Amino acid sequence: MLYKLNRQLEKWMPVITPISVLTGVLLADKLLPLTFLIPWLFAFMTLTGSLGSSFSSLKGVIKKPLPLFVIILLLHLVMPLFAWTVGHTFYPNDHLTITGFVLASVIPTGITSFMWVTIYKGNIALALSIILFDTMLSPFLVPFTLSFFVGQNVQINVMDIMSGLLFMVVIPSLIGMMTNHLTNDKSIKVGKTLAPFSKLALASVIMINGAVISPYIKEFDVKLLMIGLTVFFLACIGYCIAWGLGMVLKRDRETQVVMLFTGGMRNISAGAVIAVQYFPPAVAVPVVLGMLFQQILASLFGFLFNIFDHKHSVKDQISATQ
Repeated sequence: MLYKLNRQLEKWMPVITPISVLTGVLLADKLLPLTFLIPWLFAFMTLTGSLGSSFSSLKGVIKKPLPLFVIILLLHLVMPLFAWTVGHTFYPNDHLTITGFVLASVIPTGITSFMWVTIYKGNIALALSIILFDTMLSPFLVPFTLSFFVGQNVQINVMDIMSGLLFMVVIPSLIGMMTNHLTNDKSIKVGKTLAPFSKLALASVIMINGAVISPYIKEFDVKLLMIGLTVFFLACIGYCIAWGLGMVLKRDRETQVVMLFTGGMRNISAGAVIAVQYFPPAVAVPVVLGMLFQQILASLFGFLFNIFDHKHSVKDQISATQ
């Protein structure tokens, strides 16, 4: 029953996410006192997702390190620089919004990218390796990249952000992988059992984050619309660059799938938690808006990748027969 519930929740995540944001905005007064729960809920989500991972998954990076280096550079240098440039071009005096764009771009790759890599038959071991390495590096890369790009305009407590990422992401991941190792993969079943509760925890986190930014969402205007469109544009560019890099480097199809989703997706809920916990609410607006269409974009680019891959395969078959 729990497995079927989890599959249904995965299917409906593109709908659950905006509904959760809207619920948070409408019930802001009741949900704001629950802000202290956010780090704990997120740590539970990370732990649940890591129960199916093992240290042996990291061998994928040792065998094929180039995709990891490329994705790390894309996530933590290329896209933050691009977001910073776009922000200063269209919002030159709005430092909080610019910080939100950079934060939405610099956070580690999304754990849910593994689900999409599985759906589109990518290299699962490589995907796990990239997710795990990027997760472990995030407490160091995220705060220092933020400080480099926007630290001169917005006060950033590097140590607080590092400790937050360690508590919410790194330590639960290590506990999950260690549990998996000590139980000889028996914890995978536990992870699957807890998976639907993890989805519900994610919906709760999104609702509380929506409550925090409710004053900005309720006052819907042209600026909010433009911020949403800008975040959408940046997310699309991330997918396109990741896809293009896989083609330029002439990786096989399975590796291209991994690069597409790990380079395009973000742990956007973690970014929203960081924004809410350590920045003024205005910084969280671009990040929370990014939640609205992340799963939809993953589905769209997966669909486009399949079409392109099919046409490419047919063309190769025709060339081979001539």
